Amino acid sequence: MPNRTKIIQYPYRFFLFPILLFSFLLNAELCIGQNAKKELKLSTVVIDAGHGGKDPGCVSKDKKTYEKNITLSIAKLFGQKIQEAYPDVKVIYTRTTDKYLTLNERAAIANKNDANLFVSIHINSNDSSSPYGFSTHILGQSKDKNRDLFSYNMDICRRENSVILLEEDYGTKYQGFDPTDPESFIFFNLMQNAFYEQSLNFAAEVDGQMKKGPLTKSRGISQDPFYLLWKTTMPAVLIEAGFISNANDVKTLRSETGREAIATRLFDAFSQFKKKYDGSLDYGREQGSASAPAVKDGQEQGSVSKPGGKEQDRKAAEKTDGVRYGVQILALSKLLPEKDKSFKGYAPLAYKCGNVYKYVVGDFEKVSLAKELHQSVKSRFPDSFVVEIKEGEITRFREN
Repeated sequence: MPNRTKIIQYPYRFFLFPILLFSFLLNAELCIGQNAKKELKLSTVVIDAGHGGKDPGCVSKDKKTYEKNITLSIAKLFGQKIQEAYPDVKVIYTRTTDKYLTLNERAAIANKNDANLFVSIHINSNDSSSPYGFSTHILGQSKDKNRDLFSYNMDICRRENSVILLEEDYGTKYQGFDPTDPESFIFFNLMQNAFYEQSLNFAAEVDGQMKKGPLTKSRGISQDPFYLLWKTTMPAVLIEAGFISNANDVKTLRSETGREAIATRLFDAFSQFKKKYDGSLDYGREQGSASAPAVKDGQEQGSVSKPGGKEQDRKAAEKTDGVRYGVQILALSKLLPEKDKSFKGYAPLAYKCGNVYKYVVGDFEKVSLAKELHQSVKSRFPDSFVVEIKEGEITRFREN
């Protein structure tokens, strides 16, 4: 294994954060603007077979099975099924042979082809042979306090990100991102993923379909700081399709029928996602629920719903020039349906600010009430914060 030393040992790394943030947001805004001019349709998917070439990925205990070979087989089977069922969909592979690719190169393939969906296929591993099953991952950070401060799946993140260390001059190429240093994951706290809701919805489709077998054990959907997902400017999901370290899982992964079945489940998930994606700016809409949150300009919200709790009526207020307070849970480029699952049971009010919709729960005259609400909201939206609402403008509340 290469020596995993810190890439940057001096304070200059922190000056990179705002530069990278500006670059990401600009790229996302340009991408959104270009896609808005077209009919929304899932026309291009990029399938990424994890690892390859000098990077074997995980290796079975008997040293006979390599992750890079399994992922390539599943990726090609998955892509073939899409091509057969949807001839109008362009399927692009990051690799079709045992080829080494950097994380930047993989992301660049997806970005330059203006893909609508990026699917990265991997196989999990553990020092113990007990863990088994599949998991799906989207960009973000878990806030599970019982695990590592920065990520619930830090071991997976370190392993999948560590391909960076195989490259020459990786410190320069990856702008100070060190896959072994938790400080590097501060980057992800600064990023607002414009494709969060679509990534989450595809991950949910994958989770639901994969449970049907041959790997029936779901280890859940999680948000994790994968460099690859961060660099792609489209809905992106990374799938860990079983454990190469588990006897039953690896038996399935080694068999042609097992890999075929996994590819079928991924295809079924793709089909469901495409049906909802095509022609709709509000992917995630439940059948029979076509309404979207009311878009206001500084007016009080009619109600606030808490997950599993009783709806609390709020007296509607006339438009006022006074400052009111709430809790912003999301900021997205699209107006979502009223009961979209991305809201996790809340009923936010959407404020249109330029090309972005800011979703805010609560509408109070006193900031103390917004802070109180925030205490319960942040358990489901860790990156939420208290905001000031004045004449339709939403700004983050800061103590004097």
